[in-house]
Amino acid sequence: MSASDPVPVILVHGLRTSATMWRAQVEALGDSRPVLAIDLPGHGTRRGERFSVAGSLDAIDAAADRLAGDGGRVAVVGLSLGGYLALAWAARRPDRAAGVLAAGSSARPGGPLTWAWLALVRLIALLPDRGAALNRAMVAAAVPEPGATDLGAGGYALDVMQDALREMSRVDPRADLASIDRPVWLVNGRWDHFRLGERRTVRAARQARLVVVPHSTHLVSVVAPVAFTRVLLGALDELDGRSVRGPADAPGPDATDEPGGVRHHDDVVAEGVEHDGPDAPRVAPADVEPVPVEDGAQPVDRAPHPA
Repeated sequence: MSASDPVPVILVHGLRTSATMWRAQVEALGDSRPVLAIDLPGHGTRRGERFSVAGSLDAIDAAADRLAGDGGRVAVVGLSLGGYLALAWAARRPDRAAGVLAAGSSARPGGPLTWAWLALVRLIALLPDRGAALNRAMVAAAVPEPGATDLGAGGYALDVMQDALREMSRVDPRADLASIDRPVWLVNGRWDHFRLGERRTVRAARQARLVVVPHSTHLVSVVAPVAFTRVLLGALDELDGRSVRGPADAPGPDATDEPGGVRHHDDVVAEGVEHDGPDAPRVAPADVEPVPVEDGAQPVDRAPHPA
């Protein structure tokens, strides 16, 4: 891969789901750059394996080798579990990471909330179906189509929760961010419960941008796929050394676009996804708020890091 080639992208899924959750983004990116959505240990095509952080970082390593060759740089994009792992990988592999987009990964793992969640998981595991019906109901209530189908197309890893929560409780995203000397985008849905502590998380970074996507929850890439993909495309443009499109020159709809469809780099539109009706506006960069106004957030002050 030469310096002028587009940066390859690795997509890392969230807890219990699989690579299929990235179908919209794979379709949007597929014609413009190498992209690979992977399954982590214990998930998707790798169900039956034991989940571990070390095994997950090895999976990202293998994907980087496949996309960029030995020693090539890649951008790593992850949601929730995948976001934390993307940050952990970039911190450990500064020679390979071109940049990171971590969505729904601002709260710090571990602590009382994690242990309470682990206790609940143990109770759910006692149900006759191990919580499969409860999981389906929660997805149906929280995720619109086609995101709900994409989220579950690779199956749900119901048995991975206890290992994953214990393993991830030892991960420190703020320490990882402090050591990453590459561009980082922290992307959260407006109503994401993992936004707890997001300002402290951003301050821990050498160079990070906080992006809050309106009308979205924790599963931002499947709940608001077009808005999320526009943020991703802008980040990749920046990593490629191109100027990020502004509202005035944002791409318009193509004659072949379907309402709400996420298709290619030049025809990503948001009609029918963020707003209803044929006259719905496209999601422009100005619609994606860098800081939630109602929180009274101030500019992020970061302590200087040693060179």
